[in-house]
Amino acid sequence: MPETSTSALPAALTEHRRRPVRTVPAGFWIIVLGVVAAALVAVFMTIELRGNLGYALPRRAVKVGSMILVAYAVGVSTVLFQTVTANRILTPSIMGFDALYVLIQTVLVFALGGGALLSLGAPIRFCLEVLLMVGFSFLLYRWLFTGGGKSLHLMLLVGIVFGTMFRGFSSLLQRLIDPSEFIILQDLFFASFNNVDAALLGYSAAAVALVSAVAWRMRHSFDVLALGRETAVNLGVDHKRAVTATLIICSVLVAVSTALVGPVTFFGLLIASLAYQLCAKFRHASVLPIAVLLGIIALVGGQLVLERVFDFDTALSIVIEFVGGIVFLILLLRGNVK
Repeated sequence: MPETSTSALPAALTEHRRRPVRTVPAGFWIIVLGVVAAALVAVFMTIELRGNLGYALPRRAVKVGSMILVAYAVGVSTVLFQTVTANRILTPSIMGFDALYVLIQTVLVFALGGGALLSLGAPIRFCLEVLLMVGFSFLLYRWLFTGGGKSLHLMLLVGIVFGTMFRGFSSLLQRLIDPSEFIILQDLFFASFNNVDAALLGYSAAAVALVSAVAWRMRHSFDVLALGRETAVNLGVDHKRAVTATLIICSVLVAVSTALVGPVTFFGLLIASLAYQLCAKFRHASVLPIAVLLGIIALVGGQLVLERVFDFDTALSIVIEFVGGIVFLILLLRGNVK
């Protein structure tokens, strides 16, 4: 790949092996998607609204707030993770976050029992899950980025190995758990927006706002990081520090969203891939809001269809994982997305 000069910076940000499907300005898509997302939220909040409004509206508001928060956290973390890894297929879940979440739930049920886990209290379980997932990623990043010979590719490989190990250990413990307690455990493996605690939503929003403030201060560095290590260093960016900070931001966002509603493995890949297709220029100022809006439309619209058409016959996460898995296989088979 030829070297990129500083004078060619704007052009380099638009280069990609796949040309975007749409060539309309990103601002147009942001406005259109924003209107659609707002309309879906309004419909979700008001459709078949009757009875005690003081009871129904707050419950719907918590549900919509959790979907918006998850769409934001997953969309931003996926795009930023793909920026620092220079790969449009990888997502933060490749680092074993979802597998670690399943392992945490399995160990708690195995050690305490299903009844004790449910009586432990949602805030305590939420804080424990977030701390363990963020602590795992922090130790992994610190080990891999300290000293010579460490690389991002090694981090990805170690993440895959850890994910496989977590899944294997979880599978072993699940075979030893009482069947009645396994039913309780199985419900925790799928993302659900129906029983989100309002207090946990507030804690999650505060954590997301904190890391978003850090990301906002780094916003000018993301486009430079996308150009590669050598170019970023030549343009004056502390690459090691910027990449480590970005990965920690991603780990917090993914940990919070996963602990709040559960794992959604392919959701980030799905909305990020669609966002790249809609952007004529692959700048983060365009890709990030489009990915977030697509996530809101997918979650709110999907939940609306499930509630009014399928009458809760299936979980939204199952549909999302099915579609996202197909997108992953398509990108993998094409083999030209890097």
